[in-house]
Amino acid sequence: MSNNNSAIVNFLQNIIFNNKKLILLILTLTTILMGYYASQLKVDAGFKKQLPLQHEYMKTFMDYETEFGGANRLLIAIMTKDGDMFNPSFFETLEAVTDDIFSIKGVSPASVTSIFTPNVRFVEVVEDGFAGGNVIPADFAPTPEMFEIVKGNIVKAGVMGRLVAENFNGAMVWAELLEEDPVSGEKINYQDVAAQLESIRQKHEHGNEQVLHVIGFAKIVGDISDGAKSVLYFFAFALLITAVLLYWYSGNIKLTIFPLLCSVTAVIWQLGILKMLGFGIDPMNILTPFLIFAIGVSHGVQMISTWTDNIICHVKGKWNAENAAKYTFAALLAPGSIALLSDTIGFATIYFIDIRIIQELAITATIGVALIIITNLILMPILLSMINTSNFGKFCERCLYKKNKDSKFWRAIAGFAKNPLATLSVFVLFGLFVFGYIKSQDMKIGDSQTGVPELRPDAKYNTDAKTISSEFSLGVDMISVIAESSANACTESFKAMEFIDRFAWHMENVPGVQKVITLSQFAKVLTAGWNEGNPKWKTISRNEYIMRQSLSSIETDTGLLNKDCSSMPIMIFTEDHKATTINTVVAAVQEFRSKYPPKTDDKLTAAVATVRAFDKSDSSSIKALIDAVNLLGDEPPERFRNIADATYNLDLDKAKDVDYLAEEVDTYNLNNPAALTQLDELAEGEVRLRLATGNVGVMAATNDVVKAAQMPMLILVYAAIIVLCLFTFRTLLGTLAIVVPLALVSFLAYALMAFMGIGLKVNTLPVVALGVGIGVDYGIYIFSKMQEFLKQGKNLYDAYYATLRLTGKAVFFTAVTLAVGVGTWMFSDLQFQADMGVLLAFMFVLNMLGALLILPSLAYWLMPKYRKAA
Repeated sequence: MSNNNSAIVNFLQNIIFNNKKLILLILTLTTILMGYYASQLKVDAGFKKQLPLQHEYMKTFMDYETEFGGANRLLIAIMTKDGDMFNPSFFETLEAVTDDIFSIKGVSPASVTSIFTPNVRFVEVVEDGFAGGNVIPADFAPTPEMFEIVKGNIVKAGVMGRLVAENFNGAMVWAELLEEDPVSGEKINYQDVAAQLESIRQKHEHGNEQVLHVIGFAKIVGDISDGAKSVLYFFAFALLITAVLLYWYSGNIKLTIFPLLCSVTAVIWQLGILKMLGFGIDPMNILTPFLIFAIGVSHGVQMISTWTDNIICHVKGKWNAENAAKYTFAALLAPGSIALLSDTIGFATIYFIDIRIIQELAITATIGVALIIITNLILMPILLSMINTSNFGKFCERCLYKKNKDSKFWRAIAGFAKNPLATLSVFVLFGLFVFGYIKSQDMKIGDSQTGVPELRPDAKYNTDAKTISSEFSLGVDMISVIAESSANACTESFKAMEFIDRFAWHMENVPGVQKVITLSQFAKVLTAGWNEGNPKWKTISRNEYIMRQSLSSIETDTGLLNKDCSSMPIMIFTEDHKATTINTVVAAVQEFRSKYPPKTDDKLTAAVATVRAFDKSDSSSIKALIDAVNLLGDEPPERFRNIADATYNLDLDKAKDVDYLAEEVDTYNLNNPAALTQLDELAEGEVRLRLATGNVGVMAATNDVVKAAQMPMLILVYAAIIVLCLFTFRTLLGTLAIVVPLALVSFLAYALMAFMGIGLKVNTLPVVALGVGIGVDYGIYIFSKMQEFLKQGKNLYDAYYATLRLTGKAVFFTAVTLAVGVGTWMFSDLQFQADMGVLLAFMFVLNMLGALLILPSLAYWLMPKYRKAA
């Protein structure tokens, strides 16, 4: 591009360089202001941010979160270092830990469960019927006799493997965390919760005979946040490496500082704007600022390379720093803008994935890349124009020497713009595409390993999780299927309870399932208990009075039923949360419910629909509700009786009657939240199986969304790049030469993830898109300069050789520098950061090789008219 080929470029050039001191002052003040806001930015982690709330499973999760708890659990296991748990020291520690858990802000007090809490009771058959009580008696004292009593109570309570280790060498405390404080509405601080948990661990382990193992989402966030602090050190180290290599590349201290300064400025602005918009930064997204820094450095190196080349070419003339900066601005404005705009649009497409944490990443990355347009395409040329070049004689001689010295290397690379290397490159491209596609099919959606893959396998959290899984028969991973039926189904409907029991048996025989817990199992045990423990009575009774008697002691706080027994969770504990395990379990649930679909009650469905659409100001809505309720007959379902009573002899002209009906409708909706989203109502005794709650249910939903979003996301990213390249270069074949190498790298990145055991999940889904965004910059700069030389009449080989000596070396240097920088992440405490370091280094280098080797080879075959000079 010449420096006078566009009126728009000239207009912008005059504004920027005629007012450069004013612009520099404004940008400096802006940086100070953004730095102030950035200093106030806090880590903002949230459990629900990671949930795809519009997914079918998550609607079930939200409907029953209050009644049955969510997936945001804390588990604290106290294990003896030697011997069993029946000693005064252990019980003192267990009681103290239980009490301390109550004091953690955000813990639901009703959810705290251990053998010391009153919601854990035992029931036994005695001569007169049943007897029961708390596992820990009110008069408990740490004596051998009392320990024997407690041991018996533990067995009778059926908490072996759940709250007490199978061999009595440890016990567990459970609790649910609320996302918001129910009183103040304030979001809980997960880092504070993690710190309190660690404080409890240190308090009760110090000088004691027990070891505490702590797991849960809050602890994950805490451990990742602690590990994320090292990101700052790696960022500083990468900055230092980049500075050293930049100085080696440029040979001038100012040309070293300016790209770093502009890139860091973009990061400061990015973080400041996030704070101004009310965002924090999630630990999972903490690497995004470095990616913005990397993109900034990439464009900055192109700037100093073009500027230096112009200084060298005109060193004996009257060319000065400002003229060189103006030329650089004009030459790189179009390719730089189009590259950054394609990055911005590409990152923005990630926003359409309906998971809050990914949307936050999209906002963070989009803001950052958009700001690079200002810092690198405006600030950078201004800084370059202010360099004193009067003493640049030796500098230029050194640069010219290096440029001539490198010519043999670039001549060899330019050989890919002609045969035989062009043909060989295309064959290799095809082979790599086939290899990448085949290997990418091995990549798992979700976790491919046990434990938390964001942390090192030997991290404290993962060793804690492994210990708990091995010592307790019920592991840490659970998916809960909600069985919905008519009110009082557990005592009045043999058909419903027998269906649930059959489903539980079906799931117990699925590979990967450790144990299934349902209300129907307790009903059978208790029925036998009421009949002197006779095993012949261990069955689901057809007699509703026997069922009422059997289940009379089961409270809602057990999590086995809701208050009217219309919803009963089937808790399925899995061996792990690997993608293969989740897929197997979910497929088994779907197979069973498709084989036995529930029958619906059309009249009841119509009645619920009129309740859902009720508008007291609309007389036709009121009449529709009255008609629908009348169709239910003289004995409507219990939950409809109050509405039926309110419609009896209702006078539409009396506001009092209408208001009373509206109150009953509101009460119904409040007590039956699921009815607001259900499409139909069940016939008597029918059961609807709804997926899913529990941490494995959340993962199953997330994996579904990630799988569904994977290809559309890449299509949108590539579509944006293709449209912008077509608009800029006006050539479809040239656009293909830019995009095809990017597509190859995407497939190879997925293949590498499969090889390294990195699953595609919320944290890793955007990385490939981000890598494409950085990689397209290389191709755009290469093709832009090559097209310019082709228009001057050069043949493809000569045009590409000239491009390599100017732009190619900047692309090569940038990729190597950034790869070395992110390569240091392999030493991070976070497995996630280490994996991303390898993946990004791989993508940086391969995108560079694609732009330098494959792009010209494709151009040779796609654009044959340029093989000879014009």
